[in-house]
Amino acid sequence: MTGEDGLHSVSVAAAIVDDQGRVLVIQRADNGRWEPPGGALMLNERIEEGLRREVCEETGLEISIQRLTGVYKNHARGVLALVFLAHSIGGRLTTNSEASSFKWLWPTEIRRHVHQIFAQRLLDALKHQNSPAIRDHDGQTFWTQKTPLGDVAMSKE
Repeated sequence: MTGEDGLHSVSVAAAIVDDQGRVLVIQRADNGRWEPPGGALMLNERIEEGLRREVCEETGLEISIQRLTGVYKNHARGVLALVFLAHSIGGRLTTNSEASSFKWLWPTEIRRHVHQIFAQRLLDALKHQNSPAIRDHDGQTFWTQKTPLGDVAMSKE
């Protein structure tokens, strides 16, 4: 349903921040990568409902959603991802078939543990910006960053 036929899927993810300023990442059971919790929206699902569902499925946590922090288009996979800043308001971290482990990372640790595409999403979420980041990428490298002034070429990090 994505990519080759010209359609996109929409995914959501949460940058869940604790009282100390650390952000939660899950270790995906299928590929071992560390990422923020999230996943694809169902067709008739509201965005915030889908985010809460995905976070609960992958972590066992209930969240309070603060704000949209980024919109990311993966051109290679045909996925549009919406990332939100959130805080845990209940539940208990629980491993499951989707998440084999969890880590709370300080902002300075994110790039060391998380693939650059997901690391940038988390770092964008931790910035106190007035508007969400809007970025295009190919699954490996970001191409541009949309700002209120227009497109700005992104350097490869």
